[in-house]
Amino acid sequence: MTDIEIAATLDCRGLTCPLPVIKLSRAIRTIETGAVLEMLATDPGSVPDLEAFQKQTGHTVIEQSQAEGVFRFLVKRMK
Repeated sequence: MTDIEIAATLDCRGLTCPLPVIKLSRAIRTIETGAVLEMLATDPGSVPDLEAFQKQTGHTVIEQSQAEGVFRFLVKRMK
C-alpha cells in the first residue's frame, strides 16, 4: 500500500443516502486540487453513490475499502 497523504477526513458514519454525497461535494471544495479527502460511511448505498459522484464531478475515488461495517473512500480532487 502506498502512502497517500490525506488532506481531510469526512466522517459520515450513521448518515444515510444522500447525506454522505452532499457532505462530500461540499467538503471536496475545501481541499486543494490534487489533494485527497477520506470519507467514512456506514450506508451501503454510499458505494453506488460514490460511483455516480465520480462520473458527475470528475473527482476520482482512488481507493475504496470496507471493514467492520464502515466504508472508507479516498477521493482525489481533480479540478
